[in-house]
Amino acid sequence: MTHPTLQGIETALANIRPHIPETPFVRSEIFSRALDANVWLKNETTTPIASFKLRGALNALIHAKAKGGLKGATTSSTGNHGQGAAYAARLLGVPSDIFLPAKANPVKAAMIEAFGGRLHKIGRDIDEAKDASRQFGKDNGVFFIDDGDDLDVMEGAGTVGLEIARSLDKLDMVFVPVGGANLIGGVATAVKAVHPKARVIGIQAKGAPTMHDSFQAKTRLERPCDSIADGLTQRVAPQLAFDVMMKTTDEMLLSTDDELLRAVRAIAECAHVLVEPAGAAALCAAFARRSAIKGKTVALILSGANLTTELLQKALSMEPLVALDGAK
Repeated sequence: MTHPTLQGIETALANIRPHIPETPFVRSEIFSRALDANVWLKNETTTPIASFKLRGALNALIHAKAKGGLKGATTSSTGNHGQGAAYAARLLGVPSDIFLPAKANPVKAAMIEAFGGRLHKIGRDIDEAKDASRQFGKDNGVFFIDDGDDLDVMEGAGTVGLEIARSLDKLDMVFVPVGGANLIGGVATAVKAVHPKARVIGIQAKGAPTMHDSFQAKTRLERPCDSIADGLTQRVAPQLAFDVMMKTTDEMLLSTDDELLRAVRAIAECAHVLVEPAGAAALCAAFARRSAIKGKTVALILSGANLTTELLQKALSMEPLVALDGAK
């Protein structure tokens, strides 16, 4: 495995652009006032799967097909990457088999089936589902998309960062939700190629701190996962994602589930965007570093919108992290 490059991310953007239009990147007046900064929101909820994950899955399958003999695709996921793989496989005319943990987000599972993916629920978490998916790929001669240790997936995710970086003349910080760290590795590579002085800060759920703790310890660790934010969970740190994170990421933070839900409500009220808890994590990070971002130009990645009605109702019952009048 090699690390992602700007050239590789530019190639990924050319690969996916015929299928995925550039997602909105807009300045938030409310968050800018509340945080005393120039706050921009990268809205990945507008993709066909309501998540950034389509970018990496599609880029990986396009590369696999170019090499010849793409019989089908399989992958493991907590849901959003699985949707991306199913949608991408359908675009390329091949079947997909998607492995989820036994207790999977029902919204994400339903969407995977809607996109034509054959659903397999197995294991207690994403890492056990990954083992099953990898074995299925070997047994059936289909391409296994490794979300965490696949360079094409990471460079596909990095196109989010490239779109951000090319949209602004000045960029001081980017806040990125972190699950398996593909997104932050790709985004940081692209952003720092265009804005070398920009800082890239990741955030993970306190109940699933594998990548955060690995970053702090400077070695790959394993941690249990217990968070409502399934998009931020990873029990075992993937090697490639860990290596790139250590090379490119400036800081890692943690957020509680309550903070994530409060951020879901704040983004709904103040930015009129529906996000899942993982998709709200960047706002939690910016809020936690509000003293450091004063007067700075910052980008927040809203990574996905696939949440259950139950979680949405819970979020709306809580006080927002940032209110419409700018109160905090």
